[in-house]
This record gives sequence, C-alpha cells and structure tokens, in this order.
Amino acid sequence: MSEILLVGCGKMGGALVDGWLSKGRNPASITIIEPQLPSLAPLVSRGVQALASDQDLPGAFVPELILFAVKPQLMDYVVPPYARFKESVVYMSIAAGRTMAFFKKCLGEDASIVRVMPNTPAAIGRGISAGLASNNVRRDQLDLAASLMQTAGEFHWLTSERQIDAVTAVSGSGPAYVFLLAECLAEAAKSLGLPDNLAERLGRMTVTGSGEMLAQSQETAAILREHVTSPGGTTEAALKVLMADAGLQTLVKEAVGVAFQRSRELAGS
Repeated sequence: MSEILLVGCGKMGGALVDGWLSKGRNPASITIIEPQLPSLAPLVSRGVQALASDQDLPGAFVPELILFAVKPQLMDYVVPPYARFKESVVYMSIAAGRTMAFFKKCLGEDASIVRVMPNTPAAIGRGISAGLASNNVRRDQLDLAASLMQTAGEFHWLTSERQIDAVTAVSGSGPAYVFLLAECLAEAAKSLGLPDNLAERLGRMTVTGSGEMLAQSQETAAILREHVTSPGGTTEAALKVLMADAGLQTLVKEAVGVAFQRSRELAGS
C-alpha cells in the first residue's frame, strides 16, 4: 500500500485521515508531521505514525504522496524541506491561494503537483472537492490523489487554476453561506415570537433536512423548490421577495463573485 505523508493535521487533515482509516487504509502506511503531537493521540492509538518535524523522518523513508494541509501563510517555510523527495513523490496541497507556480518555486520545476480545494463537510464524509494536476503527474499518481479525496466525499478533476478559484468561491466557502441561511431563518423565527431554542431548531433542521432531500433526490433543486411552492400560497409569497431583482439570487451571485476575486488576489493572479 502507498506510503502517505501528511504535513499538518488540523480539522481538515484529521478528517481525511479518519476517512482513510474508515475505508480500510493500513494505518502503518500513514505518517503525520504535526508539531502539536498530543492532539494526534486518538490517531496514534489507531496505528498511525506521528512525528513533530520532517527532521524526525527515518533516512530510508520514501513516501509516494505528500499532502500539505497547513494554513497558506505557513507554506513558505513548511514546504521547501520536502523538495528532497521530488524524484519519487507527488505533492498535493489543499491550501487556497497557493498556486502551481508557488509549489514549483519551492520544490523545483520538475516537481509533480496536485492542487485540491475541499470543503468542511469532508469531516462527515459528505464533502465535495476538485483538483488540478501539473502535466507531469502520472496516471497512478492521479488515481492515488483522487482515491484519497474520495474517502471524504465526491472528487472532480479541473483543467485550470481559474477553476480552482471558482470552486473555492462556491463550495470551499459555501458551507458558511448555508450556515448563514440557518442563522437567518432562526432570527426570523425569533422575530415572529417563537422561543429561542425552537427558533434555532427550526433554522437548523429546515436546512439540514432540505439538504438531505436534495442529496437523495434525482430532481434538480429548481424542481424540488417548485414542489414546495403552491400557487397563491405562503411559499410563493416569500419567494417573490427572495427571487426579486435584488433578492437572494443576485446576492449569492455577487457574494460568490467577491469570493472568487479574493481567491484570485490571494493567488497573485
């Protein structure tokens, strides 16, 4: 089984490792570099190897894939030491705003790179991620990268870094938009006189229940919306507000556009 080296193990890194183990990956094939070693105790108890620094790696250690799961602002000094593995490894990053050019600069022009943008529902196996590979990534390396991400949900290949920025704006940031909707529904319920606890549950369960219906249905979101909307009823009255020219559709498109532009700025595009 392929040797995987995970550099950084915060919430997303930990979610991925949990997914790998749940899908049957041999824990002995996973090594984690994480300065905060005590936080890895649950994973270590399951057989995963954990080290505080790349300097602690055995001299004969040769991974097949190195996944960088640290914050973008830490990449400048975290990534370069791993250039010593570039002859045999594919590098994968889940950091927003760090481009192929950045990794080529840190690791060498001939390094094999995969950039991936996941989202936080990966923590419960319901994520969706998309990735872009440099031209020199081999087919077996592509398959390995995809299989590792598929343990956390859906995975799709992209063809340009502009598409990575679009995915970042839609699904990478998207869970926050959905959580905000739940907040807004709860606040609206409170404004109508419902108790706080009930209002919070109404907002939460309406969003999660509707999301599960969407996940299980073969119908489009538009069709499901129409199924809830009776002519002349309460839902239609509300949708006239939400779907007005300056309503929810316009706001979401504007918000995603701003997030997309910010992603481009962070990438230096």
